[in-house]
Amino acid sequence: MSKATDPATTKEAGHNQRVKGPADGEPISIGTGFSARSFRARDIGPAMDPLVMVDHYVMTEDTFGTHPHAGLSAVSLILPDSEGRFHNRDSLGNDFDLLPGDLYWLKAGRGALHNELPREGSRIHGLQVFVNVPQKFRYEEPSSLLVRQQDMPVLSNSQHSVRVAMGESNGVAGAKSPGLPMTILYGQLVHNGSFEHELTSGRNVWVHATNGDIDVAVLANDARLRKGQSIAIDNSESGESITVRVSASNHPRAQFALLDGQAIKEPFVQRGPFVMSSTDEIEAINKAFDEGRFGSID
Repeated sequence: MSKATDPATTKEAGHNQRVKGPADGEPISIGTGFSARSFRARDIGPAMDPLVMVDHYVMTEDTFGTHPHAGLSAVSLILPDSEGRFHNRDSLGNDFDLLPGDLYWLKAGRGALHNELPREGSRIHGLQVFVNVPQKFRYEEPSSLLVRQQDMPVLSNSQHSVRVAMGESNGVAGAKSPGLPMTILYGQLVHNGSFEHELTSGRNVWVHATNGDIDVAVLANDARLRKGQSIAIDNSESGESITVRVSASNHPRAQFALLDGQAIKEPFVQRGPFVMSSTDEIEAINKAFDEGRFGSID
């Protein structure tokens, strides 16, 4: 993780060890049709738990083909400024297009295959999130959840428009997480606008500036996130809140995503699309994949 040190882009009112960032993420480019900034728990630390990885990406071409997942949930949040359709298929029998603003949660369990690619002429702007699960749930039967944008409640006033893609905020509930409790919000702020989210005890929070610059006020800290940066808050307590504002130096509008999840606090090993508790389990799940035990995509 890297921290922004330019005083013009980062403000702090005090210091709190529970606040990690701002983080720039690691730049990734694959071929001519995929670019991303990747944020990983191994770099940011416990404040990112239960998130293992978040890629903030733009995809215009088929990049990954059919690929496996196991021991985690792979969550696709298609941001509303995406253009076109994102064709999603998996070994659970799902075959549909994700549209701008949609969320798809693939709980891979003991193993599933996944394939997603932009339809011709599409430009997909999104977050790909790997969510950890407690060890006792790693080998469950795979399952999935699709949440369409039109089914997400909206928190809206003259300052903000925020969709509750999952979980709850400000007394408004969206879809229930298929795993441990989690809230996923994405929204837009207008000039001088702000949005406040109350934190839940024992949960960690990850905030990301998807477009434009935002100021994030939490735990006596006031951090400025430039477009593409994130911040993580470790072990929130009841009565605390986080406020996201349009940066004073920003254009009239800014967009952000906020993920608020229950920490698992268990060691894990990640190897590509697999997350297990040990290298022995990683090798065993690799063997299961090689033997064709993850099913197929027709």
